[in-house]
Amino acid sequence: MTYIDLTYTQVAAAALLILINGAISIALRLGMERTLAWASVRTVLQLWLVGLVLEWVFQVDRWYIVLALLTLMTLIAGITAGQRNRRRFPGIWFNTIVSLWAATWLTTAYVLLVVLQDTTSWYQPQYAIPLVGMVLGNSLNGTSIGLNSFTDTLVSHREQVEMALTLGASRWEAARTPVQHAVRTGMIPIINSMMVVGIVSLPGMMTGQLLSGTAPIAAVKYQIVIMFLIASATALCTVGVVLLSFLRLFNTEHQFLFRRISD
Repeated sequence: MTYIDLTYTQVAAAALLILINGAISIALRLGMERTLAWASVRTVLQLWLVGLVLEWVFQVDRWYIVLALLTLMTLIAGITAGQRNRRRFPGIWFNTIVSLWAATWLTTAYVLLVVLQDTTSWYQPQYAIPLVGMVLGNSLNGTSIGLNSFTDTLVSHREQVEMALTLGASRWEAARTPVQHAVRTGMIPIINSMMVVGIVSLPGMMTGQLLSGTAPIAAVKYQIVIMFLIASATALCTVGVVLLSFLRLFNTEHQFLFRRISD
């Protein structure tokens, strides 16, 4: 299998495809031309910058640099997950950052130290950075969806929750249904992806390996590992952020702190 090393001319030729989006915007008067142009420029600049940083990190190959980069990625993902929530409450960013950090690093460490134990050291950037990046991206979505579902359900079912507490239910008994619904909702996207992977779509990592000349079966084995890694991390992260939020919104005296939630 031959790997095609793209030239800048070939990349520029691919960039012409975005003109289709611009033409549609002009034809339908969507007014998205500037947004499309800015998005295209940002795509190139951001990926170019990431490429330069990763090239340097790969060359240096020091554990503390890899650890610092992974920490930065986790912080950004946690803040983004909190910002995506339609409703806010004190401690929301702490909840999202801690949940993403614990779930992502725990599951990725298992893959690096147990699954890939004969292949790499835990801090080898070739494996650690892509794995954490993929897990963070997918877990972030599950976290946002689960957290949104939890707060929305609490607000829309406020009367039922408070009535249950008034009648003597514990805080867990009153919030159990919203918690279950939120965790289930947060896990649905990754479960759906697992149902159709390889049939409807080829995941990004597998596609990249195939394009780089990796044997199909080898690419498949890596993708299976990634899917299980993402699924477990998403589940842990969703459960973590929902339970931490539950503790923020219900005190030990079994009171629903509704006023902490703001739009």
